[in-house]
Amino acid sequence: MQLDPIRPVWNYSLLTEEDLSLYHQGTHCRLYQKMGSRSLQVDGVWGFYFCVWAPNATAVSVVGNFNDWNAQAHLLFPRWERSGIWEGFIPGVRLGEVYKYHIIGYEGSVLDKGDPFAFFWEKRPQTASITWDLHYEWNDDTWMQERGQYNSLRSPWSVYEVHLASWRRPDQHNEDSYYSYDDLIGSLVPYVTEMGFSHVELMPVMEYPFDGSWGYQCTGYFAPTSRFGDPQGLMRLIDAFHNAKIGVILDWVPSHFPYDAHGLYLFDGAHTYEYADRRKGFHPDWNSYVFNYKRGEVRSFLISSAHFWFDIFHVDAIRVDAVSSMLKLNYSRKTGEWEPNEFGGEGNMEAIEFVKELNRSVYQRFPDVQTIAEEATDWPQVSRPVYQGGLGFGMKWMMGWMHDTLRYFKLDPFFRKHHQDRFTFSMMYFYDENFMLPFSHDEVVHGKSPMIYKMPGDEWQKFANLRLLYTYMFTHPGAKLLFMGCEFGQTSEWDYRTQLQWSLLDYPIHNGLLQLVKGLNQLLKTEPALYERQFDPSGFEWIDLDHRSASVMVYRRKGTEASKELLVILNMTPVVYRDWTLSVSGKDFTRELFNSDAAQFAGTGTVYNPVIRSQCLSEEEQRYLLTIDIPALAAIVIG
Repeated sequence: MQLDPIRPVWNYSLLTEEDLSLYHQGTHCRLYQKMGSRSLQVDGVWGFYFCVWAPNATAVSVVGNFNDWNAQAHLLFPRWERSGIWEGFIPGVRLGEVYKYHIIGYEGSVLDKGDPFAFFWEKRPQTASITWDLHYEWNDDTWMQERGQYNSLRSPWSVYEVHLASWRRPDQHNEDSYYSYDDLIGSLVPYVTEMGFSHVELMPVMEYPFDGSWGYQCTGYFAPTSRFGDPQGLMRLIDAFHNAKIGVILDWVPSHFPYDAHGLYLFDGAHTYEYADRRKGFHPDWNSYVFNYKRGEVRSFLISSAHFWFDIFHVDAIRVDAVSSMLKLNYSRKTGEWEPNEFGGEGNMEAIEFVKELNRSVYQRFPDVQTIAEEATDWPQVSRPVYQGGLGFGMKWMMGWMHDTLRYFKLDPFFRKHHQDRFTFSMMYFYDENFMLPFSHDEVVHGKSPMIYKMPGDEWQKFANLRLLYTYMFTHPGAKLLFMGCEFGQTSEWDYRTQLQWSLLDYPIHNGLLQLVKGLNQLLKTEPALYERQFDPSGFEWIDLDHRSASVMVYRRKGTEASKELLVILNMTPVVYRDWTLSVSGKDFTRELFNSDAAQFAGTGTVYNPVIRSQCLSEEEQRYLLTIDIPALAAIVIG
């Protein structure tokens, strides 16, 4: 139903003077409660309040189906001359109306823009925002009260990374075919639960125009993508995960945004959200634009976005994408393509302060969540608190470990003895940060090959190597992350246009790999030595690195109780070692708890230790000589 065109916009505001002050300072973290479009009752009349920042505009109006897209029908009021805020209440606008801001901008430019604070957008290729209300009755009170124990750095973190569109599709040959958020409650939630992952990480679900960006070119920083349903649909999905005791991590992209006409780029005809200087404002890798972290309004916008997902959607962590590109002025830029900061260095001082304020504010308001940095350089103290001089993240992706480990495993086992130092190097710098070990989507695209084909040898050796790699990963200190499909040995690179190769689970060797990952998740959760001190030097100890020619390595994992310590033995060759002896102290290890060569994992199942043969060398010193059979290309865990 159309509005009466003679009914004017009412001069009305939700913003207080304190709101404006915090907004311009860059420290407002709840703008989603005040800006954008909000359903209100004013003087007994229902409608929608609209509020947008367009500091270079000379006029702003709201246009949509409700006023036949008439740019003169509903002009907003400027708050005051220098605030850049345009606002007003339009009586009678209903829930579900599409709208845009019609902006007369810099030098008379005319633009129709989506709402930066919109809660809901049309499904692409349509580009309008939608008036919406985020009311939802949550059913995750128990999780929210207890989640501190699940999200703690002293708890097991095993993350399943998912691209919702391509995990499964109703029609795998149609890239415009999607399961809804509600459909995924009945499929994805039970699957992640059965697999035993502690957390699920959703690749960006904030609204984005181009499927090929995988969500990393975002236009809706306060809106779940409408590809899978309405915002309450995502709430129900998160609610279901929480009731299954699974934490939810969202990918979040505050580093850059696309140049789509309806988005943030040249929002009011000028460089409002992005740096005007292309040496800082244009990202050559992604053909996108970099947020201007110097502007308080931009910082408040981004910080409010992060708080929004924690507050309104109950998420447990955000994984912050491309942090390196934010921190470094010379990221992906050659000499002459960037300008040093005021101290002559490469750091973007404004972005650094933004990151610190982001983390400081998030942990202050939500102490039982985590922020996780995808940061690929040697920038110091990424995951150290701001008050200790760090950037304030809870964890950092350990890209060095990932690259070194994959380079080692790609080697023919005969040559691994010459590269042991590359394999063990991670423990030289591991405690510099709180690391997450990632085998993410980035490792199985763009010609890098799926995980199974990174492994050398014939089919049996490839799977044995991958089982060995995953066991090493899950018993190495730190949080773990595995991209969808890697758990069962997907044989093609990830393709966002189709779905995973679920038919591979009909083959015992693929199903065996899936059972191994399920077993590793169970081992991680039930053995405190694997997580209680995962970021503490006292939680790990090399026991045997002296058998390079045999490529057998042994380490100890330690928790708070000495009686629950574990030994991990890795055999990096296709040779079975019988009657292998190992001297240990402090505890007598008597049971084989895990064997990556077990028949249930599609291993041989022929080399195992029903009893660990142990000889006491000194009761006073608690020294023991263990005799063990070690299967080929396998890891065993004993306790």
